[in-house]
Amino acid sequence: MPLPLPALSPDESAHSERLVQRIGEAIEAAGGWISFERFMEMALYEPGLGYYSAGATKLGSEGDFVTAPEISPLFSRCLANQCVQVLDAITGGHVLELGAGSGVMAADVLSELDRQQKAPARYLILEVSADLRERQRALLQQRVPHLMERIEWLDRLPEEFRGVLIANEVLDALPIQRFRVRGLQVNQLGVTSQFGRLDWSEVHADAALESVVREIEFNLGEPFADGYTSEINLRLQPWIAGIAASMREGAAFFIDYGLPRRQYYAASRSQGTMLCHFRHRFHDDPLINVGVQDIGAWVDFTAVAEAAVASGMNVAGYTTQAHFLIGCGIEEFLAPKDDDDLASRLQMARQAMLLTLPGEMGERFKVIGLSKGVELPLRGFSVRDLAASL
Repeated sequence: MPLPLPALSPDESAHSERLVQRIGEAIEAAGGWISFERFMEMALYEPGLGYYSAGATKLGSEGDFVTAPEISPLFSRCLANQCVQVLDAITGGHVLELGAGSGVMAADVLSELDRQQKAPARYLILEVSADLRERQRALLQQRVPHLMERIEWLDRLPEEFRGVLIANEVLDALPIQRFRVRGLQVNQLGVTSQFGRLDWSEVHADAALESVVREIEFNLGEPFADGYTSEINLRLQPWIAGIAASMREGAAFFIDYGLPRRQYYAASRSQGTMLCHFRHRFHDDPLINVGVQDIGAWVDFTAVAEAAVASGMNVAGYTTQAHFLIGCGIEEFLAPKDDDDLASRLQMARQAMLLTLPGEMGERFKVIGLSKGVELPLRGFSVRDLAASL
């Protein structure tokens, strides 16, 4: 059961009220109703006010949630090993990170690549948040000052790219559509505003959303039960297509919490997978704490695979985070070294457990690899490849 949420500070309350007002204006301009997808986009990315666009700390102990790179450099060092394999196979290329968060993963990946004398000529970061860019720049300047001339921030995908694309907990933050089945009808969940208060409202789904829901039911072999509520990411196909169009040769790795479609839309998961995070507490009400809490949904990895294939990429592998890290050599980094003291060894062992144990992040998080022009077995999927489950 979720723990009670901490109260907002006066500044957080004022910030949230400003964003709610902005959303209310958008609802009024749209005739009294906006889709949940539009609401989520504004809640997370509205310039100057959205959760990822404003200045509050998001990651780490002082923020709202902790990601794998924040838990331990072991995660990024393993990812660097996977990057080396691909970069060696295509004899060069760059690394492109999407949504670099605090910059910790970029710093640790670059440090490990540099240690192996494999640092790419360019480490590109596509970051939409100006605030996070500055935080990333400051941390990277502190951690890898000698590599700063190789780092470049982008506003959009490059027109042509060769190399490795990495994205940790990015897919879950793409705005989603929410739907609810009412008898034989598919409804679309959206948001209205009454006297400055946001509330849920549902309308008959448009043709695009209804078509996708019916296709999922067909693939599952049975209709959704009355009242079944879940989400669909209709932006995923064009988003993946953009990456495929940009990539000339290389591989992309997406790490996130998610499931294959058959498990994602299981009858028992009748309220969907959407979760909000606020100061390390989780709950399922995105209409509170607007602009000061994270909103995300689990990833339908079958949809990712389908979007990739439709865009001309190959599914190079799919596995749990634990098996990916083992395949990428986490045991090498855990091997005792002469200058290690007992405390540091114990700390690293605890970090490895958080990253790999089934009850922690090991099975909840998955990794999918997409490739283009690269025909080698990727080491991250060498221990166990679950692509057949997609």
